[in-house]
Amino acid sequence: MGKGRKAQRPTGQKPRTQQPQAESDAERRRTWIVGVVCLVLGFAMGVVFTVYKTGGPAQPPHPQPSTGAPAQPSPEMLDRIRAMKEETRRHPDNAFAWIALGNGYFDTGQYQKSIEAYETGLQLDPKHADVWTDLGVMYRRIGNPEKAVEAFDKAISIDPSHEIARFNKGVVLLHDRNDPEGAIRAWRGLLEVNPEAMAPNGQPVAELLKQFEERQP
Repeated sequence: MGKGRKAQRPTGQKPRTQQPQAESDAERRRTWIVGVVCLVLGFAMGVVFTVYKTGGPAQPPHPQPSTGAPAQPSPEMLDRIRAMKEETRRHPDNAFAWIALGNGYFDTGQYQKSIEAYETGLQLDPKHADVWTDLGVMYRRIGNPEKAVEAFDKAISIDPSHEIARFNKGVVLLHDRNDPEGAIRAWRGLLEVNPEAMAPNGQPVAELLKQFEERQP
């Protein structure tokens, strides 16, 4: 996820009039998976989201816990989902509308629907590393770590500097696929991209990796 970059309108898509607000300027969306080995990372396993919505007016980042039922959707969120569903019905080639719909399902805990919407949007416009990263998180939520890693790899292939995709890939490899060596490789790759990379809890990834490596047999 190149910092400061915004998603572009899908190639060949003509500007439309009276588009839903959620299809206007695409904001950044960053999704971290925070996985832990308690003695190493020192914080509880979960997912922390810092979300910049794809489309629509900018909204402040908000934390989203990884456990328990999703919060009751607000009327505004339900209206937004309905608007995006209508937009995708009327204009099924509108990649931004599908991605915005996926975001709505993401935020309301409708993981399978989010996956379906994201995948449709990515079929129309596959060049969004942020969306591939969110798709990977959704696959992890439904218990499919193989597809999650595939999505993170796709994000990295589009944007090799995508730190969140690299970090998340390591978490899934470690916790869901029992592949500590793969996790180490993923996090070493992250440090090659940015030696100063920080984990979501503010601890340097280099420090976390060193602690983890020291505990490996």
